[in-house]
Amino acid sequence: MKFILDNIFIVAIAVISGGALLWPALAPRGKRVSPLQATQMINRGKTLVLDVRSADEYAAGHVRDAKHIALADLANRIGELDKSKGRTVIVVDGNGSRADKATRQLAAAGFEDAHALEGGVAAWTAAGLPLTK
Repeated sequence: MKFILDNIFIVAIAVISGGALLWPALAPRGKRVSPLQATQMINRGKTLVLDVRSADEYAAGHVRDAKHIALADLANRIGELDKSKGRTVIVVDGNGSRADKATRQLAAAGFEDAHALEGGVAAWTAAGLPLTK
C-alpha cells in the first residue's frame, strides 16, 4: 500500500493507459460480417452493398453492384436508400473503421439489417475476392 501511495502518479498513468487500450475492445459495435459471410449474403440476393469511401477510393475499385454514398454525405442522402429498408445492407469502407458509423446512421434511419464488412475492402481483396472499376 505504501508503494501505491508513494507512486500515485505512476499508478494513475498505468491505470489510465490500460483503460485506453481496452476502450476499443469494450466500445459498442454494430453487426459485422466477414468477407465470406458477405459473399453468401450477396449470392442469396436482396442485399444492398453500400460503399461509404471517398469517390477516388471507390473509382480505384469497388465491390460489384455497390452503391456509392460517401460517409460525409450519408446523412443528407440516406433518403435515396429508403426503398431498400427491407433488404440486408452491407456497408463497405477501406479498412472497416468508417463502416460502424455508417451502420449506426442506417439503424437510426430505420434499417434493421445493416452490417459492416469486417476489414473493409482490404479484407475483401485479401480474401481473393474481385473488385470492379
